[in-house]
Amino acid sequence: MHKKYVLVTLLLVAVAICPQLVWAQNLINCKVRSCYDRLVDDYLAALVAHDPSRIAFAPDARFVENIKATKLGDGLWKTASAVPTTFKIYVPDPVSGQVGFMGVMQEGGKPILLGLRLQVFEGHVVQAEHVIARDLSAQSLANLQVARPIFAKVIPERMRMPRYEMKGIAYSYYDALDFNDGELAPMARDCERHENGRESSGSRTPPAANAPQPNYSAMDCTRQFTTGMMAYIDNIDNIRVLAVDPFTGLAFGLSHFHHSMKNHVFPIKGVPGVTQREVNNGPFDLPAAHIFKISAGKIHQIEAMGFLAPYNSPSGW
Repeated sequence: MHKKYVLVTLLLVAVAICPQLVWAQNLINCKVRSCYDRLVDDYLAALVAHDPSRIAFAPDARFVENIKATKLGDGLWKTASAVPTTFKIYVPDPVSGQVGFMGVMQEGGKPILLGLRLQVFEGHVVQAEHVIARDLSAQSLANLQVARPIFAKVIPERMRMPRYEMKGIAYSYYDALDFNDGELAPMARDCERHENGRESSGSRTPPAANAPQPNYSAMDCTRQFTTGMMAYIDNIDNIRVLAVDPFTGLAFGLSHFHHSMKNHVFPIKGVPGVTQREVNNGPFDLPAAHIFKISAGKIHQIEAMGFLAPYNSPSGW
């Protein structure tokens, strides 16, 4: 028998024995940042096409959407209707084999804010994680048309920080928030935080005439955290800073906020004429994604998003 036909026969037999070989042409071989950006774009296109087979998932890949272990092909795989266009932030990390992303896309013709994490190992996506914020207000959407330019700004090479230092700074943010002490994290005076598009720290937007006082949103991150205005947060767990990009100074973190709301009145510090804050919510959780812009050893900008979940929900992992 001719050698060519022997080779083809052996290959067909191998594929029959090991079907995973059919994935060979689609294996993910990402060694540079731009490859992870393309992987996100390919993944989002596959979501809208409702076709997980367009992505090289590992046979035992895990998929969690809004803290629920979900079957690939379900969830947003069934409902996505348009890919993100203008609001997109990528955090590629070839060292960890992971990429974080935040963008506004369409689900059933309506805008949603997606936090996405993908992990690649040996040519396959082994983990995919979605955090989805729905029912966005007009005020939120106004700030979610285009990502703030600073998130895409490249850090000069001589000023780039090591990955481990960036990760440490990102993790310290959660301590500052959890312990109501802004000094626990190196946050710059120009620190501005958006939550689901809403300006929540460092806001430069003049408050409405009938807005409640004090205007916590106008405070920088350090001062705001130290007032204790977020003392209704009992604790933050499942904290994972998994993608770090020294090239742009971005770090992508996931976390799970718990609020028992056993108390509704909390002391306030450092605000003249104000001694307490009343929060009348019922118990709830807030699974969240954050992207931090870190440069010169400090956090300058934060894009945060999340959704409400029942109190003490499991993480899905």
